[in-house]
Amino acid sequence: MIDLYSWSAPNGHKVHILVEELGIPYRIIPINITAGTQHEPAYRAINPNGKIPAIVDRAPRDGGPPHTVFETGAIMVYLAEKERRFLPEEMRQRSEVLQWLFWQVGGLGPMMGQAQHFFRYASEQVPYGIARYQKETRRLLQVMDERLTHQEYLGSTYSIADMACFPWVRIHRLTGVTLDDFPHVQAWYSRIRARPALDRALDLLRNQWVDVSQSGEAKRNLFQRG
Repeated sequence: MIDLYSWSAPNGHKVHILVEELGIPYRIIPINITAGTQHEPAYRAINPNGKIPAIVDRAPRDGGPPHTVFETGAIMVYLAEKERRFLPEEMRQRSEVLQWLFWQVGGLGPMMGQAQHFFRYASEQVPYGIARYQKETRRLLQVMDERLTHQEYLGSTYSIADMACFPWVRIHRLTGVTLDDFPHVQAWYSRIRARPALDRALDLLRNQWVDVSQSGEAKRNLFQRG
């Protein structure tokens, strides 16, 4: 059994997709980041970085005590390795998937997150910030589009790299960037969205979602507390 501490947000959705694709038993535990739950000591004991998601594996493969994992890339690698799915074992294919997973973790997610922040959430308009992160978002989407020109997925087959990128591409409108210039990304998005696991994953905690742009409390808990 996996305890999944998460919320309805792109980084949460990455792991939601994976556990649904794997079909493994899990229990979702809401961490309401708009109410500041991520800052509470009980959660910081699980994730010292105070972000979502995190997991506690109650039945690790080594048979030892429960094992805690935080950071989405680490969680996805851990679960894919444990279940031996969605992360190829062949060296070169595995390397490709990990490259694109880390590309998302270090690039696509943070840059789109900043683009969304300055475009939608910032208390005052900062034209330089908006332009800077929208431009970088477009550059990264172009990199992705070129990768997908002659293949259906970021690796040789559908993998944790695709699952990691999907929730961020999904929110492109919230960054002020369209997909009009990225036809291969659009086709990739449609292929993944059609998978049965996606509806189940995106529905997790959907009824608790809060529009941060309309909530001063949510903004304080997300952007002003450390």
